[in-house]
Amino acid sequence: MVRVTAAVIERDGRFLIARRPAGERRGGLWEFPGGTLEPGEDPRECLRRELREELGVEAEIGELLVRHVQVYEDVTIELSSYRARLLAGVPRAREHDALAWVAPEELGAYEFPAADGPTVDRLRRPGATP
Repeated sequence: MVRVTAAVIERDGRFLIARRPAGERRGGLWEFPGGTLEPGEDPRECLRRELREELGVEAEIGELLVRHVQVYEDVTIELSSYRARLLAGVPRAREHDALAWVAPEELGAYEFPAADGPTVDRLRRPGATP
């Protein structure tokens, strides 16, 4: 099983999502930024590292929002989504081909990998706070 982290970053009532480049696994789909844990790495440290690498930002990682195991044909993923707050920098797409700030009610217009489904569902609930 591959352990992966994702950041739910909110600004002005919108969430930051990133599109995976074509040619990658699940290319063209949108996701919450994050990445794969290194052996022995703490999930929050992983997420801080990945946000620096992928977006060029520093972030504070907060509470765990959703943990979900997703079985794909090629891999099983345990995705842990955490609340995150930007501390420094402006997000730039370094490893994705696009970024978007999306309101909760707009999330359904974007196609996400199945592993992100429970996080998307939580954020789309009326009155839900990330």
